[in-house]
Amino acid sequence: GTRLIAAAASAVAPPPPRRVVAPLRSLSTRRPGILALTVTCCSPSPPPPVVAAEAPAPAPPQEAKPKPKPRRYPKQYPGESVGVAEEMRFVAMRLRNPKRTTIKDKAGTENADAGASEDEDEEEEEEEQEEEDGGGGVKEEHEKEEEGELEAGEWMPSMEGFVRYLVDSKLVFGTIERVVAESTDVAYVYFRKSGLERSASISKDLEWFRKQGIAIPEPSTSGSTYAAYLTELAESNAPAFLSHYYNIYFAHITGGVAIGNKICKKILEGRELEFYKWDTDAELLLKDAREKLNELSKHWTRKDRNLCLKEAAKCFQYLGKMVRLIIL
Repeated sequence: GTRLIAAAASAVAPPPPRRVVAPLRSLSTRRPGILALTVTCCSPSPPPPVVAAEAPAPAPPQEAKPKPKPRRYPKQYPGESVGVAEEMRFVAMRLRNPKRTTIKDKAGTENADAGASEDEDEEEEEEEQEEEDGGGGVKEEHEKEEEGELEAGEWMPSMEGFVRYLVDSKLVFGTIERVVAESTDVAYVYFRKSGLERSASISKDLEWFRKQGIAIPEPSTSGSTYAAYLTELAESNAPAFLSHYYNIYFAHITGGVAIGNKICKKILEGRELEFYKWDTDAELLLKDAREKLNELSKHWTRKDRNLCLKEAAKCFQYLGKMVRLIIL
Protein backbone atom coordinates (compact mmCIF):
# COMPACT_ATOMS: atom_id res chain seq x y z
CA GLY A 1 0.00 0.00 0.00
CA THR A 2 2.84 2.36 0.74
CA ARG A 3 4.39 1.89 -2.73
CA LEU A 4 1.15 2.71 -4.33
CA ILE A 5 0.80 5.88 -2.34
CA ALA A 6 4.35 6.99 -3.27
CA ALA A 7 3.79 6.27 -6.90
CA ALA A 8 0.58 8.22 -6.91
CA ALA A 9 2.29 11.12 -5.15
CA SER A 10 5.11 11.21 -7.65
CA ALA A 11 2.70 11.17 -10.50
CA VAL A 12 0.75 14.10 -9.06
CA ALA A 13 3.86 16.22 -8.01
CA PRO A 14 5.22 18.61 -10.64
CA PRO A 15 8.70 17.93 -12.13
CA PRO A 16 11.61 19.71 -10.47
CA PRO A 17 12.58 23.03 -12.09
CA ARG A 18 15.40 22.92 -14.78
CA ARG A 19 18.49 24.85 -13.84
CA VAL A 20 19.70 27.31 -16.49
CA VAL A 21 23.44 27.14 -17.03
CA ALA A 22 25.15 30.27 -18.32
CA PRO A 23 27.56 29.82 -21.26
CA LEU A 24 31.03 28.88 -20.10
CA ARG A 25 33.53 31.64 -20.68
CA SER A 26 36.32 30.66 -18.48
CA LEU A 27 36.93 27.99 -15.94
CA SER A 28 39.14 28.90 -13.14
CA THR A 29 40.16 26.41 -10.56
CA ARG A 30 42.04 27.72 -7.69
CA ARG A 31 43.48 25.58 -5.00
CA PRO A 32 45.97 26.54 -2.42
CA GLY A 33 49.52 25.94 -3.68
CA ILE A 34 48.36 24.93 -7.16
CA LEU A 35 48.82 27.14 -10.19
CA ALA A 36 45.48 28.48 -11.31
CA LEU A 37 44.44 27.30 -14.73
CA THR A 38 42.36 29.50 -16.92
CA VAL A 39 40.63 28.32 -20.02
CA THR A 40 39.62 30.98 -22.39
CA CYS A 41 37.17 30.47 -25.19
CA CYS A 42 38.23 31.65 -28.59
CA SER A 43 35.97 34.21 -30.05
CA PRO A 44 35.15 33.81 -33.70
CA SER A 45 37.80 35.28 -36.05
CA PRO A 46 36.71 38.40 -37.85
CA PRO A 47 36.24 38.08 -41.59
CA PRO A 48 39.31 39.06 -43.65
CA PRO A 49 39.23 42.63 -44.87
CA VAL A 50 38.20 43.14 -48.39
CA VAL A 51 41.28 44.25 -50.39
CA ALA A 52 40.49 46.68 -53.10
CA ALA A 53 41.90 45.89 -56.52
CA GLU A 54 45.20 47.74 -56.93
CA ALA A 55 45.23 50.24 -59.73
CA PRO A 56 48.11 49.80 -62.22
CA ALA A 57 51.09 52.06 -61.46
CA PRO A 58 51.39 54.93 -63.88
CA ALA A 59 54.11 54.44 -66.49
CA PRO A 60 57.15 56.70 -66.00
CA PRO A 61 57.22 59.58 -68.40
CA GLN A 62 59.36 58.83 -71.43
CA GLU A 63 62.36 61.09 -71.84
CA ALA A 64 62.54 62.95 -75.05
CA LYS A 65 65.14 61.34 -77.31
CA PRO A 66 68.00 63.71 -78.09
CA LYS A 67 68.26 64.77 -81.64
CA PRO A 68 71.00 62.87 -83.45
CA LYS A 69 74.13 64.94 -83.92
CA PRO A 70 74.95 65.78 -87.48
CA ARG A 71 77.56 63.44 -88.87
CA ARG A 72 80.99 64.98 -88.80
CA TYR A 73 83.01 64.40 -91.91
CA PRO A 74 86.81 64.77 -91.72
CA LYS A 75 88.12 67.83 -93.43
CA GLN A 76 89.92 67.43 -96.70
CA TYR A 77 93.57 68.35 -96.53
CA PRO A 78 95.18 70.24 -99.40
CA GLY A 79 96.69 67.67 -101.72
CA GLU A 80 95.16 64.73 -99.84
CA SER A 81 93.51 63.33 -102.95
CA VAL A 82 96.93 63.11 -104.64
CA GLY A 83 99.07 61.77 -101.82
CA VAL A 84 101.09 62.67 -98.76
CA ALA A 85 103.96 64.14 -100.78
CA GLU A 86 101.54 66.66 -102.23
CA GLU A 87 100.26 67.45 -98.74
CA MET A 88 103.82 68.09 -97.58
CA ARG A 89 104.36 70.43 -100.50
CA PHE A 90 101.59 72.62 -99.11
CA VAL A 91 103.32 72.55 -95.73
CA ALA A 92 106.47 73.84 -97.40
CA MET A 93 104.47 76.53 -99.19
CA ARG A 94 102.93 77.64 -95.94
CA LEU A 95 106.32 77.85 -94.25
CA ARG A 96 107.72 79.86 -97.14
CA ASN A 97 104.73 82.20 -96.91
CA PRO A 98 104.37 82.72 -93.14
CA LYS A 99 102.07 85.74 -93.52
CA ARG A 100 99.40 83.60 -95.18
CA THR A 101 96.99 81.94 -92.80
CA THR A 102 95.36 79.66 -95.36
CA ILE A 103 96.46 77.83 -98.45
CA LYS A 104 94.11 76.41 -101.06
CA ASP A 105 94.78 73.52 -103.36
CA LYS A 106 93.31 73.05 -106.81
CA ALA A 107 90.00 71.88 -105.34
CA GLY A 108 89.73 75.06 -103.26
CA THR A 109 90.10 73.31 -99.92
CA GLU A 110 91.30 75.63 -97.18
CA ASN A 111 94.06 74.62 -94.84
CA ALA A 112 94.23 76.68 -91.67
CA ASP A 113 96.94 74.46 -90.24
CA ALA A 114 98.47 71.86 -92.52
CA GLY A 115 99.82 69.86 -89.62
CA ALA A 116 96.70 69.96 -87.44
CA SER A 117 94.59 66.90 -86.67
CA GLU A 118 91.05 66.06 -87.67
CA ASP A 119 89.44 66.34 -84.25
CA GLU A 120 90.02 67.96 -80.88
CA ASP A 121 91.48 64.84 -79.27
CA GLU A 122 94.16 64.49 -81.92
CA GLU A 123 94.88 68.23 -81.76
CA GLU A 124 95.56 68.01 -78.03
CA GLU A 125 97.69 64.88 -78.54
CA GLU A 126 99.77 66.57 -81.22
CA GLU A 127 100.25 69.71 -79.14
CA GLU A 128 101.50 67.63 -76.22
CA GLN A 129 103.79 65.67 -78.53
CA GLU A 130 105.18 68.87 -80.02
CA GLU A 131 106.00 70.13 -76.54
CA GLU A 132 107.76 66.84 -75.72
CA ASP A 133 109.70 66.83 -78.99
CA GLY A 134 110.58 70.50 -78.80
CA GLY A 135 108.68 71.10 -82.03
CA GLY A 136 107.28 74.44 -80.94
CA GLY A 137 108.47 77.45 -82.86
CA VAL A 138 109.22 75.51 -86.04
CA LYS A 139 107.47 78.11 -88.11
CA GLU A 140 109.33 81.07 -86.63
CA GLU A 141 112.79 79.49 -86.91
CA HIS A 142 112.06 78.15 -90.36
CA GLU A 143 111.05 81.56 -91.71
CA LYS A 144 114.69 82.61 -91.54
CA GLU A 145 116.48 79.31 -91.82
CA GLU A 146 114.86 77.31 -94.60
CA GLU A 147 117.37 76.31 -97.23
CA GLY A 148 115.36 77.62 -100.14
CA GLU A 149 114.57 80.94 -98.45
CA LEU A 150 118.10 82.24 -98.06
CA GLU A 151 119.37 84.58 -100.73
CA ALA A 152 123.11 84.49 -101.28
CA GLY A 153 123.21 88.24 -101.77
CA GLU A 154 121.98 88.91 -98.23
CA TRP A 155 125.04 87.42 -96.50
CA MET A 156 128.62 86.55 -97.24
CA PRO A 157 129.50 82.84 -97.00
CA SER A 158 132.88 81.75 -95.69
CA MET A 159 135.03 78.94 -97.01
CA GLU A 160 135.28 77.29 -93.58
CA GLY A 161 131.54 77.58 -93.02
CA PHE A 162 130.73 76.13 -96.42
CA VAL A 163 133.00 73.15 -95.76
CA ARG A 164 131.28 72.60 -92.39
CA TYR A 165 127.95 72.61 -94.19
CA LEU A 166 129.21 70.01 -96.70
CA VAL A 167 130.50 67.78 -93.89
CA ASP A 168 127.12 67.85 -92.13
CA SER A 169 125.30 67.28 -95.41
CA LYS A 170 127.43 64.22 -96.14
CA LEU A 171 126.55 62.79 -92.72
CA VAL A 172 122.80 63.39 -93.15
CA PHE A 173 122.57 62.15 -96.74
CA GLY A 174 124.75 59.17 -95.89
CA THR A 175 122.47 58.31 -92.96
CA ILE A 176 119.24 58.21 -94.96
CA GLU A 177 120.89 56.35 -97.83
CA ARG A 178 122.36 53.76 -95.46
CA VAL A 179 119.00 53.22 -93.75
CA VAL A 180 117.21 52.72 -97.07
CA ALA A 181 119.89 50.35 -98.36
CA GLU A 182 120.22 48.21 -95.24
CA SER A 183 116.80 48.23 -93.58
CA THR A 184 114.53 45.21 -93.84
CA ASP A 185 111.42 47.37 -93.76
CA VAL A 186 109.53 46.72 -96.99
CA ALA A 187 108.55 50.40 -97.25
CA TYR A 188 112.18 51.41 -97.78
CA VAL A 189 112.76 48.99 -100.64
CA TYR A 190 110.90 51.27 -103.05
CA PHE A 191 113.51 54.01 -102.61
CA ARG A 192 116.71 52.03 -103.08
CA LYS A 193 119.02 53.14 -105.88
CA SER A 194 116.75 56.05 -106.74
CA GLY A 195 119.51 58.08 -108.38
CA LEU A 196 119.02 60.87 -105.84
CA GLU A 197 121.90 59.71 -103.62
CA ARG A 198 124.35 62.50 -102.71
CA SER A 199 126.80 61.20 -100.10
CA ALA A 200 129.29 59.82 -102.67
CA SER A 201 129.23 63.12 -104.58
CA ILE A 202 129.90 65.13 -101.42
CA SER A 203 132.82 62.84 -100.59
CA LYS A 204 134.41 63.79 -103.92
CA ASP A 205 133.93 67.50 -103.16
CA LEU A 206 135.47 67.19 -99.70
CA GLU A 207 138.46 65.38 -101.21
CA TRP A 208 138.93 68.27 -103.61
CA PHE A 209 138.89 70.77 -100.70
CA ARG A 210 141.44 68.64 -98.85
CA LYS A 211 143.76 68.79 -101.85
CA GLN A 212 143.44 72.57 -101.76
CA GLY A 213 144.88 72.55 -98.26
CA ILE A 214 141.58 73.19 -96.50
CA ALA A 215 141.07 71.27 -93.24
CA ILE A 216 138.02 69.03 -93.14
CA PRO A 217 136.35 69.30 -89.70
CA GLU A 218 134.27 66.77 -87.83
CA PRO A 219 130.45 67.01 -88.14
CA SER A 220 128.90 69.78 -86.06
CA THR A 221 126.30 69.31 -83.34
CA SER A 222 123.54 70.21 -85.80
CA GLY A 223 124.48 67.49 -88.26
CA SER A 224 125.20 64.85 -85.62
CA THR A 225 121.92 65.51 -83.82
CA TYR A 226 119.91 65.28 -87.01
CA ALA A 227 121.62 62.07 -88.13
CA ALA A 228 120.96 60.43 -84.75
CA TYR A 229 117.33 61.50 -84.90
CA LEU A 230 116.92 60.02 -88.39
CA THR A 231 118.46 56.71 -87.31
CA GLU A 232 116.12 56.42 -84.34
CA LEU A 233 113.09 57.46 -86.39
CA ALA A 234 113.82 54.88 -89.10
CA GLU A 235 113.53 52.07 -86.56
CA SER A 236 110.37 53.31 -84.87
CA ASN A 237 108.19 54.86 -87.57
CA ALA A 238 108.60 54.37 -91.32
CA PRO A 239 106.11 57.07 -92.43
CA ALA A 240 107.85 59.68 -90.28
CA PHE A 241 111.29 58.70 -91.58
CA LEU A 242 110.15 58.76 -95.21
CA SER A 243 108.86 62.28 -94.63
CA HIS A 244 112.43 63.35 -93.86
CA TYR A 245 113.84 61.23 -96.67
CA TYR A 246 111.68 62.90 -99.30
CA ASN A 247 111.91 66.45 -97.95
CA ILE A 248 115.72 66.37 -97.64
CA TYR A 249 115.98 65.72 -101.38
CA PHE A 250 113.06 68.03 -102.11
CA ALA A 251 114.68 70.95 -100.27
CA HIS A 252 118.06 70.30 -101.88
CA ILE A 253 116.76 70.12 -105.45
CA THR A 254 114.22 72.95 -105.26
CA GLY A 255 116.32 75.41 -103.23
CA GLY A 256 119.69 74.05 -102.19
CA VAL A 257 121.12 73.70 -105.68
CA ALA A 258 120.46 77.33 -106.56
CA ILE A 259 121.95 78.56 -103.29
CA GLY A 260 124.96 76.27 -103.63
CA ASN A 261 125.76 77.41 -107.14
CA LYS A 262 125.64 81.06 -106.04
CA ILE A 263 128.02 80.30 -103.18
CA CYS A 264 130.40 78.54 -105.57
CA LYS A 265 130.49 81.61 -107.79
CA LYS A 266 131.37 83.79 -104.81
CA ILE A 267 134.06 81.75 -103.07
CA LEU A 268 135.12 79.06 -105.56
CA GLU A 269 135.44 81.13 -108.73
CA GLY A 270 132.44 79.41 -110.29
CA ARG A 271 133.58 75.82 -109.76
CA GLU A 272 130.56 73.50 -109.89
CA LEU A 273 130.63 70.91 -107.14
CA GLU A 274 129.57 67.31 -107.56
CA PHE A 275 127.00 67.87 -104.80
CA TYR A 276 124.94 69.91 -107.24
CA LYS A 277 125.21 67.66 -110.31
CA TRP A 278 123.24 64.57 -111.39
CA ASP A 279 123.71 62.16 -114.25
CA THR A 280 120.02 62.58 -115.19
CA ASP A 281 117.34 65.19 -114.65
CA ALA A 282 117.03 65.67 -110.87
CA GLU A 283 113.44 66.85 -111.21
CA LEU A 284 112.46 63.57 -112.86
CA LEU A 285 114.20 61.60 -110.14
CA LEU A 286 112.34 63.58 -107.49
CA LYS A 287 109.07 63.06 -109.34
CA ASP A 288 109.62 59.31 -109.34
CA ALA A 289 110.27 59.32 -105.58
CA ARG A 290 107.20 61.49 -105.06
CA GLU A 291 104.95 59.10 -106.98
CA LYS A 292 106.24 56.12 -105.01
CA LEU A 293 105.63 57.92 -101.72
CA ASN A 294 102.13 58.96 -102.76
CA GLU A 295 101.29 55.40 -103.75
CA LEU A 296 102.69 54.04 -100.49
CA SER A 297 100.77 56.58 -98.40
CA LYS A 298 97.44 55.23 -99.68
CA HIS A 299 97.86 52.43 -97.14
CA TRP A 300 98.55 54.82 -94.24
CA THR A 301 96.05 56.12 -91.71
CA ARG A 302 95.19 59.78 -91.41
CA LYS A 303 97.24 59.84 -88.22
CA ASP A 304 100.31 58.61 -90.12
CA ARG A 305 99.81 61.30 -92.73
CA ASN A 306 99.48 64.00 -90.09
CA LEU A 307 102.72 62.78 -88.57
CA CYS A 308 104.39 63.16 -91.95
CA LEU A 309 103.23 66.77 -92.15
CA LYS A 310 104.63 67.54 -88.72
CA GLU A 311 107.92 65.80 -89.50
CA ALA A 312 108.19 67.81 -92.73
CA ALA A 313 108.27 71.00 -90.67
CA LYS A 314 110.92 69.47 -88.42
CA CYS A 315 112.98 68.50 -91.45
CA PHE A 316 113.09 72.10 -92.69
CA GLN A 317 114.02 73.23 -89.20
CA TYR A 318 117.01 70.86 -89.02
CA LEU A 319 118.13 71.78 -92.52
CA GLY A 320 117.88 75.46 -91.68
CA LYS A 321 120.27 75.02 -88.76
CA MET A 322 122.76 73.31 -91.04
CA VAL A 323 122.57 76.11 -93.64
CA ARG A 324 123.41 78.66 -90.97
CA LEU A 325 126.81 77.00 -90.60
CA ILE A 326 127.80 78.62 -93.91
CA ILE A 327 127.86 82.10 -92.44
CA LEU A 328 129.12 81.29 -88.93
